[in-house]
Amino acid sequence: MEHHNPLLADDTLPAFSQIRPEHVTPAIDTLLADYRAGIDALTAPGAPHDFASVMLTQERLEQRLARAWAPVGHLHSVADSEALRKVYGPAEEKLTDHAIEVGQNRALYQAVQALADAPDFATLPRAERALVEHALRDFRLSGVALEEPARSRYREIGVELSKLSTEFSNAVLDATDAWHEHITDERDLAGIPESGRAVLRQYAKEQNLDGYLVTLKQPSVQAVLTYADNRGLRERVYWAYQTRASDQGPQAGKYDNSERIERIMALRHEAARLLGFDNAAEESLATKMAGTPAEVMAFLHDLASRAKPVARDELNRLREFATTELKLDNLESWDVGYASEKLRQQQYDLDEEQLKPYFPLPAVIDGLFGLTQRLYGISLSVREGVDVWHPDVRYYDVRDADGRVFAGAYVDLYARTGKRGGAWMDVCRARFRDGDHEQLPVAFLTCNFAPPTEGRPALLTHDDVLTLFHEFGHGLHHLLTEIALPSIGGIDGVEWDAVELPSQFMENFGWNREALDLFARHYETGERLPDELFERMLAARHFHAGLFLVRQLEFAMFDFRLHLEYDPAKGARTMDVLEEVRHEVAVLHPPAWQRFPHAFSHIFAGGYAAGYYSYLWAELLSADAFGEFEENGVIDRATGERFRREILAVGASRPALESFIAFRGRAPEPEALLKSHGLA
Repeated sequence: MEHHNPLLADDTLPAFSQIRPEHVTPAIDTLLADYRAGIDALTAPGAPHDFASVMLTQERLEQRLARAWAPVGHLHSVADSEALRKVYGPAEEKLTDHAIEVGQNRALYQAVQALADAPDFATLPRAERALVEHALRDFRLSGVALEEPARSRYREIGVELSKLSTEFSNAVLDATDAWHEHITDERDLAGIPESGRAVLRQYAKEQNLDGYLVTLKQPSVQAVLTYADNRGLRERVYWAYQTRASDQGPQAGKYDNSERIERIMALRHEAARLLGFDNAAEESLATKMAGTPAEVMAFLHDLASRAKPVARDELNRLREFATTELKLDNLESWDVGYASEKLRQQQYDLDEEQLKPYFPLPAVIDGLFGLTQRLYGISLSVREGVDVWHPDVRYYDVRDADGRVFAGAYVDLYARTGKRGGAWMDVCRARFRDGDHEQLPVAFLTCNFAPPTEGRPALLTHDDVLTLFHEFGHGLHHLLTEIALPSIGGIDGVEWDAVELPSQFMENFGWNREALDLFARHYETGERLPDELFERMLAARHFHAGLFLVRQLEFAMFDFRLHLEYDPAKGARTMDVLEEVRHEVAVLHPPAWQRFPHAFSHIFAGGYAAGYYSYLWAELLSADAFGEFEENGVIDRATGERFRREILAVGASRPALESFIAFRGRAPEPEALLKSHGLA
């Protein structure tokens, strides 16, 4: 089978149509055996211990494994199936065990340490020194210094955490796909605009049903909670969505993540203690800009003290409006989005439905690429005939100003069954120069927008536009890297609380008139976004900014405190900690049955454990960086080239703070974050 296994082929791009679940196990087993043999040869007595022999050999072995696993992991997220799950979980556990095994290999550690101790280490290029320094740090964080039985226990924990993370994610996806409500009487959907009803018709059609199908996919949830006059429908959707994978709600206990959360927290705490940290929050900061838990908590407390009074005023006005105008005496959680949209329409005469015709997805994509060309001199063009996993997927070649193809990107933008919710960028291929051969970077760019309906293109909300710009910012960070050592190139190795800088930075252009003029045109008439509509957009930009910010602070503080304060004698105290955090920062308390942690994949199945605060931390950096563009006319090629050179191109070859200072000429100023939310 190995000769015909597409995961073992050394192809430039994955052969998605040929990949089958039965290919996964033999491919991973073969590659792991080869990897171990490579490390054994590297650490054998008499083997050379120079940079090329030690570090490049590891990068080569890691890239061969990554080329096989990247498409498998991606398919697990965008085209899930029972057959794939059966092989994905065990394979991921093997990979986790292998990574810790390599991280605990003392002979390998000594070879890398010898490079750092060599007299000529200081003369190595900056990127090569950074690769060695990162490797030594990662050895320590893998337990290389541990003795038995702690050494084996740490490895066991890593494998179990990998399994639990996959199970958590699967439970959220299953719970999301399992619930729906079939509606045949259009009157039950009063208030939902035609664009929203068209999506619900499409969902029904996919299931061979008449009428409409309300689901827990994001476009459906958003349409109902924002626009449906039917309060009972809003409540049922909120109830189902906010209790996914929990002990509450319409599927109570069926996909329950409660025990997984408890076990994940216990294992993370135990692993951190084995490494000498007091808790998992401390361990998390070993790879971040923030130095101590106290620094993170001070940052969050300060923001909360500024945002909560604003949020309280906003909520009071919303309650008053809901009572007087909407006849809702008791504003419930499932009413907030609906009432907020009505109030925004009244205050600013602005309705998302007025904006959507000006944001047809094909035009937004063209405008985004046009903006990128003006900022960085690069262009993107569709390449036909590339093997993809779904007919909606497009592949783009990325060319530099001289026309040379230097990167590529898969773009998959529509929500569908079997596809994980949310939006993300991930790595398909990393830039890697190995002798005369250079592997070009390739990105996966994934969103969950409402698909085209009945002859009309997909129409985005302005929030959708910002989401697309955000993920494309991550993509640019990966694609524009000039560091050809994968472990520190692109997004890899960048401090987690700085990795959101390029993504959040790109969102700012979604509010800029010159940038909007590149794509914001009516899909039927071609008319550009009218000035008076744009002015109303700007006026409403900070509408309910306080409520938004305290919600983000609730997520961030809950995550960090959960990891910081974990006590084995008391357990995770998940809902207790959440309630304490809400008492400090929230102004609106949801029902007691709400279970948002049980679907909080960012921290229980993603990379944001004790790091969700990174979104706010990096927003400070991104807002301050955009200030440099504003001072130079916003869409300024010279400033764009400096941003590309000092931020996007350098990866983790130097600390993120140094990169920021190299671009901005000074350290970041905290006021920029408050200004970005209209709270300065």
